[in-house]
Amino acid sequence: MFALADCNNFFASCERVFRPDLNGKPVIVLSNNDGCAVARSNEAKALGIKMGDPLFKIRDIVERNGVAVFSSNFALYGDMSRRVQTVLREAVPSVEVYSIDEAFLDLRGLDWDFDRFAKELSARCWKYTSIPVSVGVAPTKTLAKIASKLCKKYPKLKGGCYMHKPADIEKVLRNFPVEDVWGIGRRSIPKLADMGVRSAWDFTRLHENAVRRLFALPGFRTWQELRGIPCIEFEDQLEDKQSICVSRSFAHDVSDVSQLCTQVANFASSAAGKLRAQNSLCLELMVFAFTNRFKDAAPQTYGSQMVTFPDGTDDQRAIIAAAVQACRELWRPGFGYKKAGVVISRLEPARDHVGNLFADSQAAARNARLNAAMDTLNASFGPGTVRLGIQGSGEIFMSRDHQSPHYTTLWSDLPTVR
Repeated sequence: MFALADCNNFFASCERVFRPDLNGKPVIVLSNNDGCAVARSNEAKALGIKMGDPLFKIRDIVERNGVAVFSSNFALYGDMSRRVQTVLREAVPSVEVYSIDEAFLDLRGLDWDFDRFAKELSARCWKYTSIPVSVGVAPTKTLAKIASKLCKKYPKLKGGCYMHKPADIEKVLRNFPVEDVWGIGRRSIPKLADMGVRSAWDFTRLHENAVRRLFALPGFRTWQELRGIPCIEFEDQLEDKQSICVSRSFAHDVSDVSQLCTQVANFASSAAGKLRAQNSLCLELMVFAFTNRFKDAAPQTYGSQMVTFPDGTDDQRAIIAAAVQACRELWRPGFGYKKAGVVISRLEPARDHVGNLFADSQAAARNARLNAAMDTLNASFGPGTVRLGIQGSGEIFMSRDHQSPHYTTLWSDLPTVR
């Protein structure tokens, strides 16, 4: 058996943890630069607000119905996700983190009352994190994902659904739209429609040869999983990233080279931190920046610059210095840059690295201690507490007019009880 723990309306639920006055009221969370709705509470969905709706198009609905609007607060969401994952890891032997708000649980070999387990785990997540979590249990990962969706649709399930009887699975799949099945891509929907496939159950009735021919191996795996045959591997160890990209669109065009370099320095710092977190080194770095392509009357440009390091590095100062120099080289005066980013690539595990024989080992050791100290302080007191001068205030030029406090990641934003 497998389980999927899915946090309901996760970003909106995180905002409600510290704003209980919003329980039962419509809440939406916006994308970067307060552009579009990327999370909606059930009450907001009932008002007709759709995923991806631009704020300016739904402003009338928001104002008329008193919808609570929040800018994205990824530091808060990431921390709340880790708290939910801690509860999950204490409950089962193995957890596969699928996304910030979803995790698969390996229940194979366990002789438990799975219906009771699912409901109790959901209740435990609520007790310790105040995040509503739907827990679906089934013979395969794909069916477990469907079972978790049933918890959201039917409150009487009390957050947990154990779906294992063939008759029950058939009943659910007959009423489950095929386009909502995990693993069915948008490009497959027209082909399925031409074949008369509307539900997940219809898909399971296709002949094996037709599935293999039309949908290749991923589609065949989904077909098997829906038929109760587990064939999607459980991966409780995250693979190291092969490249790391940090980029942002700015709230306003940046026409000053020093301001753009400051932003690039912050992107490079974030990328270097992620690099050290997975104990890797990088050999290449690329900086890119481009103008706003939606401004037809404005001059347009796109620039990128590649840097190769002579030896693998995770040093904050070296990576930032290289990124800033690359930014100055790609900069063109007379243009307003709307977006920029840093990509570090050619990554290798630090444990496997063979260093340069002529490198200053003492300097490398000092750099490692300095980076470790900075990481420890920033982890304890909040991101950007310790930074290089080129990073300025550490702020990125983004519209965040509705951002909530960093309740759990900044000392200055800790809730105060009077």
